[in-house]
Amino acid sequence: MDGFTQFSPKAFTFLRGLKKNNRKEWFEEHRGDYEQYLKAPLAQLIEEMDVQLASIAPEIIGSPKKSAFRIHRDVRFSKDKSPYKTHVACWFFHRDAGHGVGGEAAHGGAGFYFHLEPERSFCGGGIWMPPRPALARIRQSLVDDLEGWEELVTDKAFRRRFGDLDTEGMLTRPPRGFAADHPSANWLRYQSFTAGCELTVEEVTSPQLPKTLARHFAAMAPFVRWLNGSLGLEESSRR
Repeated sequence: MDGFTQFSPKAFTFLRGLKKNNRKEWFEEHRGDYEQYLKAPLAQLIEEMDVQLASIAPEIIGSPKKSAFRIHRDVRFSKDKSPYKTHVACWFFHRDAGHGVGGEAAHGGAGFYFHLEPERSFCGGGIWMPPRPALARIRQSLVDDLEGWEELVTDKAFRRRFGDLDTEGMLTRPPRGFAADHPSANWLRYQSFTAGCELTVEEVTSPQLPKTLARHFAAMAPFVRWLNGSLGLEESSRR
């Protein structure tokens, strides 16, 4: 596979067109553009970031076959039957964990994420809506190591770069078994532990995109490693 060069502005042209014409016939007519301007460079980016991660967090890997999310939407339980996503994204995951994410990822862990979409590109990391057993382990770690957790997520440099953690699915009160005045009460309300930052069009279409992502991922590595540690997934100093 050739090395990563950059995403062309034509990648955004394709995604905007797909948003207006989200149907199989249009996609098939423009499949060549999708493969040339999105699928191929995304695979190259994943390969390049796998190399970068070897010196940032060697236990986190990128795989062209497993890291890239499918552009096809799962419409089985959705009222929106549009067949395609209007973005592309990839996921860098712990080598001892599954590569799935969300509630069905029974063996998933924390990792890094890249998302390319017109007017809404970003990168980040953490663990999104983990299944109950994983969530329970993270909550126990929030009780056992509150000081270590808060040192990470309230750090000025972390907050300056990534802001607050995402509040998707956040509970209105601590989960059952924890008092409202528990020292970890606020953090125990979270059901997802992710943070990130936006990327400009200039950044995502630049040949320097891998270096940009590497800087953000390096800043987020302690956060990701804390979460993985709570799940029994060890960090590594080498591949």
